[in-house]
Amino acid sequence: MDREVVLMKIFDFLEEIQLPFTLNEIGDDTFLPGIQIKKGVLQIDLEKLKYPGDLLHEAGHIAVSCSTDRESLNDNIIENNSEKAGDEMAVLIWSFAAAQKIGLETEVVFHDKGYKGEAKWLREQFESGKYIGLPLLQWMGLADAEGEHAFPKMKTWLRE
Repeated sequence: MDREVVLMKIFDFLEEIQLPFTLNEIGDDTFLPGIQIKKGVLQIDLEKLKYPGDLLHEAGHIAVSCSTDRESLNDNIIENNSEKAGDEMAVLIWSFAAAQKIGLETEVVFHDKGYKGEAKWLREQFESGKYIGLPLLQWMGLADAEGEHAFPKMKTWLRE
């Protein structure tokens, strides 16, 4: 899928769920090229952005954080908040659900240049219906395992 189409789908989705983002130049080197989180806002430098699917992963970090904590999120969320390390599984499955909702191939989010060599394994798990991390989304009130909002549908995209 064309990069511009992917970006427009992602931007439209972020606007729809009201996850704040801005397009601007990022002067510093960042954990993921062209992406930075500042005070709970996803900062995007289109010139430096290498993998558009990374936007959904980083948006997931904002989305699964409690609403009262979002403004304190900056840079590499896990590195700067040790208590956030457990959120990674929720972020992975959230970004899969987001890709499904907006019609992106799983490879766009779980690309082979990321995920410490585990991208293929993650794709296989999610595509085969092995939804690792789903109990976290359920606990956070974002998704259900069955019923009207059975995953990969979501009850809501942003944690309260």
